Amino acid sequence: MTYDRALPRAERLRMPWARDVALEVAKQHGVCIRPVALKRLDTTTGQSEIIDVPCGATMEAVCPPCAKRNRQLRMAQCREGWHLDQEPAITPDEPNDEQRWLVEFRADMQARRDAAEQAGDDTTDLDAVLSGLDDEINAAGMRGHVLGRTTAKRTRSTRRRQDAPDLPRRKMVNTTLGRTFTGSDGKVYRPSLFVTLTLPSYGRVRDGVPVDPETYDYARAARDALHFSKLVDRFVQNLRRVAGYDVQYFAAVEPQKRLAPHLHMALRGTLPRAEIKQIAAATYHQVWWPPIDQVIFDGEHLPVWDEEAGYLDAATGEVLPTWDEALDALDEDAEPLHVLRFGDQVDVQGVLAGTPDADQCIRYLSKYLTKSIGETLDGGQAQREHAARMVDALRYEPCSPTCPNWLRYGVQPKNAKPGMAPGRCRSKAHKPEHLGYAGRRVLVSRKWSNKTLAEHKQDRRTWVLEALGQATEPTDPHRYIWRPVPAGDANVPPLAVRLLRTVAERQRWRAHLRELEVRAAGRDLSATEQTGRAA
Repeated sequence: MTYDRALPRAERLRMPWARDVALEVAKQHGVCIRPVALKRLDTTTGQSEIIDVPCGATMEAVCPPCAKRNRQLRMAQCREGWHLDQEPAITPDEPNDEQRWLVEFRADMQARRDAAEQAGDDTTDLDAVLSGLDDEINAAGMRGHVLGRTTAKRTRSTRRRQDAPDLPRRKMVNTTLGRTFTGSDGKVYRPSLFVTLTLPSYGRVRDGVPVDPETYDYARAARDALHFSKLVDRFVQNLRRVAGYDVQYFAAVEPQKRLAPHLHMALRGTLPRAEIKQIAAATYHQVWWPPIDQVIFDGEHLPVWDEEAGYLDAATGEVLPTWDEALDALDEDAEPLHVLRFGDQVDVQGVLAGTPDADQCIRYLSKYLTKSIGETLDGGQAQREHAARMVDALRYEPCSPTCPNWLRYGVQPKNAKPGMAPGRCRSKAHKPEHLGYAGRRVLVSRKWSNKTLAEHKQDRRTWVLEALGQATEPTDPHRYIWRPVPAGDANVPPLAVRLLRTVAERQRWRAHLRELEVRAAGRDLSATEQTGRAA
């Protein structure tokens, strides 16, 4: 049907918009629907052109084609690293001039601070400079701990909790590969593990919904979700101590039907199932934060901002304690604000490379990577109400030292600034689509596949270019200068036109790839026929 103004208005209204059709066509052909227009200047030839770069979104709700590519990339990363048979060789890059200068400058400032401290002078300004330098050093591409400490370290008891079982330890071996086993046929096997860890129960549930919402422990569920990533870190530390080697992992955090986060983890190497369950039972994380059992500011009675002192009580003029002062007030007999533990359900499966089980586990690991935690709701109205109660429990729960919710409990947030108010934290932990979990959804150890995610992406790109016969020599990284294109630039065509151009280019690539596959199949068939005639 063609567009004709002579048609009745009702029929015209039923026609789809051309832009919407272009978006759907782009999705079907795997083309980014939110391309970023960048101007590329060739410093050698002086020519400039506008190039559409994929947005790189990881969520399907934002851009399905980019999210699908990201999921496939993660699956390739998981597959390549799971059953390595050679130690990954990772060598640090040589430091550049900026990194050297930052470290040298910090050393000079540290010497000035030490001299000022010995002379009895105020070191507040120098401490602030050193703290800023530490942030710059981390941002400059150097990993590891900060080079020094400008404040006294707070000590907490390192004694294990009496309600947590002890952990066995093995002597550490400098390897990441795990053990091998030789079968009766002489074949060597290198098994790995697929582990699933969950959080404890907060009340009886049926079909992902609490049987009795009034008794369901939403407060504990909210705190467990907020600090779940720390519990996972502690599990990895305990795992490596017990295993006796540098265990590498690829893990994904996903929501259960009851909306609590849980962990799927591919582990390189193997341990007895009983030990994995023992490690999970002995793992805990203590949150050493100021207490929040008493609400001090609520409703219209809120602290006010003072440019010099920070936040203070409007009624009494008393300055609220800072974050550091509130932590210093915790004495040796203080109890942690919250203690996290895993639940009793721990699933451990042995997996061999190249088997259908391995492929199924990889697909399971990446199943929900393109959806936010809140997007997995499929239990109807009852589950949506359950999610709303969870969001309500998170509203005034502090999510980090910088959370404005600390004002509700009479503490100035770390790095406090004007305009803060309880219940108005902008962290993604408080957003309905995240339901308290603000950490990374994919957790990959540094020595997993011996490649960064960017290197995996480059491998895929190189394969496609070679298959298309467009492989070229590496170009000078300083040859091109990229600049963002201002919004409304007249040189940028409408989005629908840009999408259709990219779709046409993608169709040409696929047609060329199919032609190459047919030629390759023909050569294989011809070789087979010649072998048959010779026989």
